[in-house]
Amino acid sequence: MKDVHGKVQGLKASQLRRLERLHQRNGSKRALCEPALARALTEAAVDTGRIVGVLLDRKGGVTDVILGEATRLYLPDIGRLRAGPGRLRGLRLVVARLQPKDASKPWGVDHDFITDLQRLKLDAIVQVEARVGGDDEGLPGRVAVAMLLPDASDDADDSDRVRIDQHRAVHDIDLDFDVTIEALESELARNAESARDAAVVAGEREVAVLVGVYVAKDGMNRAEATASMAELRELASTAGVRVVDEVIQLREEIDGRTVVGSGKLEELCLMALHRGAEMLVFDRELSPSQLNAITDLTDLKIVDRTMLILDIFARRARSREGRMQVELAQLRYSVPRLAKKQTGLSRLTGGIGGQGPGETKLEIDRRRAKEKITRLEREIDQFSADRELRRRRRDERGVPIIAIVGYTNAGKSTLLNRLTGASVYVANELFATLDPTSRRLRFPHEREVVLTDTVGFIRDLPEPLKNAFRATLEELHEADLLVHVVDAKDPRREKHIDAVVDVLDELGLEKTPRLLVLNKSDAHPGIKDPALDFEARSRGAVRVSALGGEGLERLVNRMAEVLFEQDVVGENESWTTPLLPPDAVPGLSIMLVRDP
Repeated sequence: MKDVHGKVQGLKASQLRRLERLHQRNGSKRALCEPALARALTEAAVDTGRIVGVLLDRKGGVTDVILGEATRLYLPDIGRLRAGPGRLRGLRLVVARLQPKDASKPWGVDHDFITDLQRLKLDAIVQVEARVGGDDEGLPGRVAVAMLLPDASDDADDSDRVRIDQHRAVHDIDLDFDVTIEALESELARNAESARDAAVVAGEREVAVLVGVYVAKDGMNRAEATASMAELRELASTAGVRVVDEVIQLREEIDGRTVVGSGKLEELCLMALHRGAEMLVFDRELSPSQLNAITDLTDLKIVDRTMLILDIFARRARSREGRMQVELAQLRYSVPRLAKKQTGLSRLTGGIGGQGPGETKLEIDRRRAKEKITRLEREIDQFSADRELRRRRRDERGVPIIAIVGYTNAGKSTLLNRLTGASVYVANELFATLDPTSRRLRFPHEREVVLTDTVGFIRDLPEPLKNAFRATLEELHEADLLVHVVDAKDPRREKHIDAVVDVLDELGLEKTPRLLVLNKSDAHPGIKDPALDFEARSRGAVRVSALGGEGLERLVNRMAEVLFEQDVVGENESWTTPLLPPDAVPGLSIMLVRDP
């Protein structure tokens, strides 16, 4: 005899046998609830004084018997969802609850059962009233049936997502369940397919709900939280994620286990289900314990800000060195987050001749990851040595180095292309450039410099990325000038400037000369407003448009003043599209062309 789920301690032997016999009940695949099953449930509910329920499969067989409390029923673990878009669980819940003391009170489906219906994607909920007192004690009374609606809009309330039908008795349910559930799943699958096709057309891979959790006592207000979420939305878009909803939570302190709290997490899971999302993206780095605790409570994919950035870097890396650096960062991030999520990970491996249980699968995974980290670090160190050799050769020739730095998507690659005639990939998206690119720029009077386009910075740059990209960031230590490019049209540019300065200071570059460049000035709504010119003068910055070419003469002269203490472009000269000299190597040696 199968076990009964729930607290059965204290039950009489006859009560326990009554519950166990419910496993022998068989329903029908066409009838939502057989009258005989309903009566057996109501009799058991009256006998125990608690809620009694059963889970039925599509054929009407009882898979689980559940004994609840007087006012609540806790469902057992019923496994993962069935595969395929728009599929329901394949189980329906039939429960019997004691008749309320006020018999005239409206009868319906409890809110907790509605939550279970949506969260677990059950086929249906059938709640039967168990009559108490009188000659009909223990008989089934009123019945309420709840099923999901296939075409609920994204902003619909719970009442609009679930259809609830009320009946006076079980016999009054006129529903061919087999046909109804087949039609419902077909409609759900069709809607899911349409949403997936729309995502594919838009170049999106997954659907997500963004979650921003901030501590109010840290000085974070609603406006700053909104700005932070806007950046997370840009990151998600760059990663090919379609955002269907956003949630901002300001707390006195972060919940140490689930970040948002268990109640809020359940609400987020329901919201994701309503919006058709399969992923929650948090605007913070989750600790290994938090990530494991959240994934234990939901089947949704959980991603934090660092994982999102690592995914973008993995898609952007083109060179062998770049791919190795990204892989190293991913391994460093994932090793402490390896956990026994499946029973297979706890298998003991040994073999003939091995003494003791040997290593567990989890230990093997960690050991292999650490071995690969060591190998990647060794290979990246070799790349670093090669870079050092190239830097020494440049130093012997006395060629100054200018490193273009700045917040991601500030226009660094566009500026490099405009100054040198290079063809570095540019796009209006975060981290469009990952691999560093160097080009030689030749000034008149036999002057030349090397311009290096570096990876874009971002607020709270993940520590694994700083460590993995140390070979790339070493280029900054050899720079004679740092050209700090800022998006002048971005209202968050002050925060972006501070974020870049913080990273540069962490790298020990406080004494390296810097030149601030306010890029995209032509797109600024106040370009004719003297206030922006005053801001540039007060900061010692240069206003340019890398895309349109405005202001490049001032920028080139300012760079030459720092490096050579002289101008290279006269007052009546302008910076035009660069041309390759006849003896130049394409993409390496570019000269300044003066207008006649």
